[in-house]
Amino acid sequence: MQVLVRDNNVDQALKALKKKLQREGVFREMKLRGHFEKPSEKRAREKAEAVRRARKLARKKLQREGLLPSKPATARGGPGGKGGPGAGRGPGAGGAGGGFRGGQSGGGFNSGSGGGFNSGSGSSSGGSSF
Repeated sequence: MQVLVRDNNVDQALKALKKKLQREGVFREMKLRGHFEKPSEKRAREKAEAVRRARKLARKKLQREGLLPSKPATARGGPGGKGGPGAGRGPGAGGAGGGFRGGQSGGGFNSGSGGGFNSGSGSSSGGSSF
């Protein structure tokens, strides 16, 4: 592999070298050889990669045919996301109860009519109970 340095611009040559190495898969190979990989793990990884490639090809084909939008819609809210009722996890987030379990109102996962996570129906335990 060869990279030419023009006008003593080493930064540009280094950038070109990294791009070539990335394209050849050298960095990926180094990462994989950093530790021993059992044959069963290797088979599982290669199978998962093949499935991922097949799904990507199918998705690209559907996008070319116009059956799928070209950019996937971004998920809003939920854990780790911003916005929406009950998105925060602090005591005041998502209504009166807020936290992970207790509370009187608000949002969260599996929240029935109460606030927080796994709260079932609206419990009257003011504040959050971890």
